[in-house]
Amino acid sequence: MRKLFYYFLLLPFFLSAQINESDTLQLKANLSLTGFYQGGNVETLIFRAKSDFSFRPLKKWVFKTQNSYVYQEFGKKKADEDILSLNFLYLNPERKIYPLLLGFVSTNFRREIDLRYLIGAGVTYQLLNKKNHWLKIAVSSEYEQTDFGKSDFNISEYDGSESIDTFRGTVWLNGRYLVFKKKVIVNHEFYFQPSLEQSNNFRWQADVSLEFPLWEFLNFKINYIHSFENIVIENQKQEDNFLTFGFTLKTY
Repeated sequence: MRKLFYYFLLLPFFLSAQINESDTLQLKANLSLTGFYQGGNVETLIFRAKSDFSFRPLKKWVFKTQNSYVYQEFGKKKADEDILSLNFLYLNPERKIYPLLLGFVSTNFRREIDLRYLIGAGVTYQLLNKKNHWLKIAVSSEYEQTDFGKSDFNISEYDGSESIDTFRGTVWLNGRYLVFKKKVIVNHEFYFQPSLEQSNNFRWQADVSLEFPLWEFLNFKINYIHSFENIVIENQKQEDNFLTFGFTLKTY
């Protein structure tokens, strides 16, 4: 047989279940690794890692950090190498309304983003906070700077600038629900991020997942992410879609 393909699934665990900062536990942590390998005429390598960690440095404060790393290679040519770090500091998150500080850092090889960072502050309102269901909406404002590897964009007014900075406003809608007698867990994380200065500078993302409990600390998971970024390097697509399958390991 001249054509040989083989597949290897490496540690298919998606420990990305949302951590609710309003929980009373002092410390919560998740770690995930997932991978895919195909060999033969076309070699494909995909590796993803994600961590989710929260703790209470002081009685009224909660610090939460979500960090992820993605690497993809097709035909021994790198297609993706992305780093994302989301960091939040909450004050009195057990209350109905509470403030937050945030700081994000990211890179994106395919979109040729050398470095992007945001710093800002906002407020969260708990629309629903039950044992098996919670829903929150947050509004924040950030300063953002993005350094690109090229200076030719799909919107010509940004051509010639390898760095784009702006003030943004962000609306977040996050929730988690246990339905069908706790046999299905629904998670969603939505955000819309327009610039406060440039009407054509905006992005949004929808992250939806279904989890099916197998054991106390293990769920089967289906995850779909759809993201859109209006300003991209010329000839790049503005939309991305990801559909993944795996497992969730929980320590709480």
